[in-house]
Amino acid sequence: QVRLVESGGGSVQPGESLRLSCAASGGTFSGYSISWFRQAPGKEREFVAAFRWNGGNTYVKDSVKGRFTISRDNAKNTLYLQMSSLKPEDTAVYYCAVKTGGSWFTVRTAEYGSWGQGTQVTVSS
Repeated sequence: QVRLVESGGGSVQPGESLRLSCAASGGTFSGYSISWFRQAPGKEREFVAAFRWNGGNTYVKDSVKGRFTISRDNAKNTLYLQMSSLKPEDTAVYYCAVKTGGSWFTVRTAEYGSWGQGTQVTVSS
């Protein structure tokens, strides 16, 4: 059973940076991809970025490209989301999720089998 634990959230001012972590356990993750999603109050959960465990392919949604970077520490089985130049509209609970099989990533939440508990990011002056 795959277990995901997010950390690194907090309250920051606009323009500052945060690095979120997603520690994964309970599997070898070969053939998996892990993605970051976020959910703002009153809004649907939305895809942010994906990392393909085999091969290291990455994808970041256009609206945060250039500000957000996804990366991995293979030895620690940990995925990161480096967020810079944060804006108030980035305020949300951030989740990581595992996808197995099919296309290596999708923006559809229903195709992800395991989710972490989320970490809150608040960007406010």
